Amino acid sequence: MKLRTLRSSVVLLALAGSFLSAALPPKAAATALQQGEERAAADPGFSREAYFPGPGEDWERRRPADVGMDSAALAGAVRFAIENESPFGHDLRAYLSERLASGLYGEIVGPVKDRGAPNGLILRDGYIVAEWGDTERVDMTFSITKSYLSTTAGLAWDDGRIRDLEDPVAAYLAAGQGKELFETPHNAAITWHQLLTQTSEWEGTLWDKPDVADRRRGQDRELNEPGTFWEYNDVRVNLAAYALLRLHGRGLPDVLRALVMDPIGASDSWRWHGYENSWVPVNGRRVQSVSGGGHWGGGMWIASRDQARFGYLFLRRGRWGDDQILSAEWVDLATTPSDVQPRYGYMWWLNTDEEMWPGLPASSFAALGAGTNAIWIDPEDNLVVVVRWIDRSNLGDFLGLVKAAVVAPVGATSEGPAPMDAGAEGPGR
Repeated sequence: MKLRTLRSSVVLLALAGSFLSAALPPKAAATALQQGEERAAADPGFSREAYFPGPGEDWERRRPADVGMDSAALAGAVRFAIENESPFGHDLRAYLSERLASGLYGEIVGPVKDRGAPNGLILRDGYIVAEWGDTERVDMTFSITKSYLSTTAGLAWDDGRIRDLEDPVAAYLAAGQGKELFETPHNAAITWHQLLTQTSEWEGTLWDKPDVADRRRGQDRELNEPGTFWEYNDVRVNLAAYALLRLHGRGLPDVLRALVMDPIGASDSWRWHGYENSWVPVNGRRVQSVSGGGHWGGGMWIASRDQARFGYLFLRRGRWGDDQILSAEWVDLATTPSDVQPRYGYMWWLNTDEEMWPGLPASSFAALGAGTNAIWIDPEDNLVVVVRWIDRSNLGDFLGLVKAAVVAPVGATSEGPAPMDAGAEGPGR
């Protein structure tokens, strides 16, 4: 077992945060390990005690000035997010129906719910420095779900269920329990690494959806050798979810809840859905294999506050309080660029060479979903940003405004700031 005990006293610096004013509107594993060690050595905050919020409402807020951020600039960033709302209609079933109408196999087979209004929150060192809208509302997250899915693979790698990420997936599955999905010579060679980097080129049908239903780079193209071609494909992502269900021997929502979400103090309001036809028998029980997005409905439905906890877990490289929830090694692997698509890791988007978000740190990474929904993590300045229902074309500008609000580097505030009084700088949310 690689994990479950705290390996060292190495922790990140805890600064401070705050609510805005009332004026705002409602490749190798060795390479990855070396990168993680270099990041720790270069970060002055690693010698300081870190703050971790308690469960539920037990989450401290700080004034921007107390954590080296400009209050007016931060308020402007939030105002920008609110004013640049997503063009997605609130009726997401209508949106999906329209988007899928012209394609193959466009039937919606998972649950769908209407979306809420723009909302989000910004953390610095785990403290809330800004929050707007209804951050406790549960909404669809679309492909942010993939980063949660990747995390269940990390749990399997940490506890030794996945012995080597370069192993063929078929070697871990039994007959009648997924092995048949990898029986062709082409599919038999597919590894866990390839599934997680979306380079598998798997060919077949799962839950009545063939892979061609989501071949975004050409439905009629010839398949490439596994590991040599990158394509965002929800059928193949759903295959990864099914393989991981079989590997864990229980539903992935149960795995995530017990080993990640409950330990980090998340609410019990989130749900992870699959499709109406993705139920399978597992150890005498009927279990739903979940989807890795909302492409045909389903996926992760969750509140922004719980998203922020999840993002903060990755900022702290898998640690939460005294517990190592995910190994730091896994966090490094998940955020290591793949050879075929340098902007993509294990179902996390990466700002490699500043290609995704020019001018923002190359070390930053994000979970992204249609809508646009985002969890952006900036290890350079200990920031976690959750934003819901912002126009996709404005996401980079919004993140740039948040980053520009940082006026003091990590470690510059040596004195512990006082918590913000409830009425000192507005109502909070």
